[in-house]
Amino acid sequence: MAPTDSKRPRPVTKEQVQAPAPELTTHLAAMEEENNLLRQSIGQLRQELDRYRAPALLVAELLELVPREGRTLAIIRVPNGNKFLVDVSSDAKNLKPGASIIVEQKNLTVIDGIEEGTKHQIEQFVIIQKPDISWSQIGGLADQIRDIQEVVELPLKKPELFKKLGITPPKGILLYGPPGTGKTLLAKAVAHSTNSTFIEVVGSELVQKFIGEGAKLVKEIFELARERAPSIVFIDEIDSLAAKRIELGTSGEREVQRTFMQLLAEIDGFQNLGNVKIIGATNRKDILDPAITRPGRLDRLIEVPAPDIDGLREIFKIHTKDMPIKKGIGIDRLLSMMKGYSGAEVRAVCTEAGYFAIREDRSVVLENDFILAVTKVKRDEEIEGDDYLRMFG
Repeated sequence: MAPTDSKRPRPVTKEQVQAPAPELTTHLAAMEEENNLLRQSIGQLRQELDRYRAPALLVAELLELVPREGRTLAIIRVPNGNKFLVDVSSDAKNLKPGASIIVEQKNLTVIDGIEEGTKHQIEQFVIIQKPDISWSQIGGLADQIRDIQEVVELPLKKPELFKKLGITPPKGILLYGPPGTGKTLLAKAVAHSTNSTFIEVVGSELVQKFIGEGAKLVKEIFELARERAPSIVFIDEIDSLAAKRIELGTSGEREVQRTFMQLLAEIDGFQNLGNVKIIGATNRKDILDPAITRPGRLDRLIEVPAPDIDGLREIFKIHTKDMPIKKGIGIDRLLSMMKGYSGAEVRAVCTEAGYFAIREDRSVVLENDFILAVTKVKRDEEIEGDDYLRMFG
């Protein structure tokens, strides 16, 4: 018997075939979302891989821009000192002679300039501060203080006096003498009294490995000093840079001489120093080149010797003014034991005497503590040398 029409299955339409089930729709959407995430990840990995494959850019110095045949070329100096005439990218900005630039390694095309914010790389090599050392904290150097006040402090505080007389004050001074006698303290004190920026640099740090780098650092020091004027540039161990020039012929010696000549040019060059004063310090005045101490440069030479008995008394009082010392100690006896000591050694004695009191859990320093301290400092100095005294300088 044939089935009736009511029980016969209805035919499936084309739309019903093409319409996916709800579960399949959700699954397809999830797969599509995962596919998009994978595409993004692949794109990021390709970009990262391209960055790894890209050659590094080289940092160079722009010496000069040269227009030629409707385009601009550049004379650059790479870190090893070689110079090249190269093309300049149309997108390059911040291009000024003397500025740092980035160039492509293969053909040295100038890509771009480095922002001005990075120009004072010298700040990595110097100490910039506003010292708080006053003249009252320095003992036994009355004559030296007077000389420094006349040469450095007076021109910065009262420049009109020199204009009335029609004279130009000295540009700088040289402090020389044994280690630990107060040369750095004098420089910091005059910076404090004139409210000047104190820029401290060790001469040996200006001597760099590559040609021209040391001279560039010297130039940047004085650019920084002019920007922060009034300022005092203090060059410690200046003998490492300004020793007498000799014909050794080595590349290292020639680089030291280039840096030294740049220093001379900055001190006595075309650009006025203005409210910038230079103070050099050395333990070896005998090996300095005469060019650095001639009139017009560091022409005022101030010796900072080891203190005499009266100087030792002043220094001892300065370093013990806040110490609880038992009354009646024989100061004269202690000073006679410290005869020939520098200011740094006297300070070391006071510090060590305090340690002897601490070890015995006392709040008062006795005369015997100072006697033991004098012996200890003398013994440690013989063993360790100047490095021990720098702990207290």
